[in-house]
Amino acid sequence: MSSLLQGVNLYLIGMMGAGKTTVGQLLAKQLSYGFVDTDNVIAQAAGKSINQLFAEAGEAAFRQLESDVLAQVCAYTKLTIATGGGIVMRQENWSYLHHGLIVWLDVPVELLYNRLAEDTTRPLLQDVDPKGKLRSLIEERTPLYSQADLKITVNHEETPEQIANRVMEMIPSVLKPQVSH
Repeated sequence: MSSLLQGVNLYLIGMMGAGKTTVGQLLAKQLSYGFVDTDNVIAQAAGKSINQLFAEAGEAAFRQLESDVLAQVCAYTKLTIATGGGIVMRQENWSYLHHGLIVWLDVPVELLYNRLAEDTTRPLLQDVDPKGKLRSLIEERTPLYSQADLKITVNHEETPEQIANRVMEMIPSVLKPQVSH
């Protein structure tokens, strides 16, 4: 599979709570790739949590940092990259994402809500009706998410391992075989 990908990065997109980090780590292992979580890189670089960054600098500043990180990451190869849920909202980010293979983990709102119910680290879900907010974010982002190369619709029973295996099975279907002359 690695030879088929020829070092092309895998970008995981989707809503918060979709499992991009967990599935991304499994895919990285299967592909013998490195793993990067853009949120972790941002938090490390800023020396602050994502929540703190949102609170102190605002969402726009966070999104700029996110674009900067993405621009740096796409210069590398053989990486599986878990991106922030809102990364698709900025047009410039697509120019970076299109350097690799984009995988959308599409998770139903009920499942996201269950996963995130106790999670206090999600700035966009603070002081709002979380389920309503998730619905409106999904509505806003779905047309963008759907530009991914691969759409993986996740169901309730699936384990991260099963999801990663499905991604691996589907990768060949979106890769154009290299033609040698």
